[in-house]
Amino acid sequence: MLNYIQLKPSAFKIALILLLSFPLVSSAQAVFNHAALCSKDLKKSNAFYTSVLNLKIIPNPFKDTVHTWYNIAPNVAMHVIQGDCSTAPKLIGDHICFSVPSITKFIALLNEKKITYRNWKGVAGQVEHRVDGVSQVYIQDPDGYWIEINDAK
Repeated sequence: MLNYIQLKPSAFKIALILLLSFPLVSSAQAVFNHAALCSKDLKKSNAFYTSVLNLKIIPNPFKDTVHTWYNIAPNVAMHVIQGDCSTAPKLIGDHICFSVPSITKFIALLNEKKITYRNWKGVAGQVEHRVDGVSQVYIQDPDGYWIEINDAK
């Protein structure tokens, strides 16, 4: 036979509130930690990400020569790993995205560095103007990964 704990009505209410406040299954949402990209030439990738996207290199927790870590948002990192990367063509739909204060100024930088940009349809030299008022272009890093650059605020 089961033994039940005798609770006064007010204690029962408190116990019920506490029980309902802590579900049996955690509903914690996963939190984005980092993205990783493969690079055949880490020095070339580092030059691209620091001079084109102006990303800041952060300490490498592995303390090796095949990883470079970048701060890409508050408490979010990206690392580029030198390795034997896939040579399969990258799809524009599989991209990462960074926002800049001015698409016009960013395009001037791309033109200065002779980096091709295109719109979503693949038309070189064209800016995409979305229905929500955001302007965007797409570029590729030295390993062919697609990067959307937009002026979303």
